This record gives sequence, structure tokens and C-alpha cells, in this order.
Amino acid sequence: MMDTTTGRTVVLDVWCELQCPDCRTALADLRALRARYGDALVTRLRHFPLDKHRHSHAAAQAAEEAAAQGQGRRYAEAVLERAEELGRRGEPLLVEVARELGLDAEEMDTALVDGRHMLIVDADQAEGKAIGVTGTPTYVIGGERLDGSRSQEGLRERVEEIADRLLTEGGGAA
Repeated sequence: MMDTTTGRTVVLDVWCELQCPDCRTALADLRALRARYGDALVTRLRHFPLDKHRHSHAAAQAAEEAAAQGQGRRYAEAVLERAEELGRRGEPLLVEVARELGLDAEEMDTALVDGRHMLIVDADQAEGKAIGVTGTPTYVIGGERLDGSRSQEGLRERVEEIADRLLTEGGGAA
């Protein structure tokens, strides 16, 4: 799907939080989209921790630390797969997942204590609020916001329609 002569890409921002069961459900769609579009679709995890999930702020910071260690997406998906367990266990699970993935677990623990990634998380959340994100997951592609927090029915198809149009028209270059 990527135009190899122009290297055209489309950016899909995914506003999510790692303790959200709906975001975990959305993983299948995100994996299918990556499989279909490859490098033509750049998916960016954007943090939108919800107050109703006690460990969502720490999980967002942990994802940023994992990204700093070169494993951001892999880590975020591993934590999402265990969203309910995160609700029960909190930060010890975040460090455990880091260890399981071969990350520096001690550095992960230190990052959670010193809050070094809090500004990134806060900036994402503020940007999300500014563009009207109210729940997770919410997708933004080609300037269009698609809210998956109420229903994810048909969302992947809608993302595909927009991505196909942008890639064809060339309006989605990052």
C-alpha cells in the first residue's frame, strides 16, 4: 500500500491507556492495520490515562521508559494484554513485564519513582483533551477523531477508508 516512489505515509494517533480493557480489545485491530499497511501507516501511542484506573499514570510513564530503552510498542502491548492484572498488582507488574521483555527492570523502577517521563504523559493528555478526546481508545487519522471508547464496531474499517484515501491522494504525509 505504500507508494515506494514517494515514501508516502499516514499517521494514526492512538489515544489509549494501558489499564483500559477496551484498549486491550483494540490491539487486534491495531495489529491487523499494521499487517495491512506496514510502514505506510505510522501508529503512535498517545497517553490518555483515566482517573478511574488507579495505575494508568504509572503505566504510561513505564511505557515511556520502555520506549527510551527501545521497546515501547512491545512493552505497551504486553502490559495491555494484562490490563486486569495491572489493576490488581500495580507498579510491581510494570517492573515484572520490563524484566520479562529483557529491559532494565531496575531502571524502570527508578523511572517510576523519579517521574522522569511525567511531562511527556501530561503533555499527551493535555493535547488529547484539547482535541476532544474524552475516553480510550480514540483514534485520530487525517484530522478525523474516531471514538472507540463507546463502541469499536466498524472503527478498523473506517481507519482503513481514511488511510486508503490519504495514501491515494497523498494528503497524509507525515
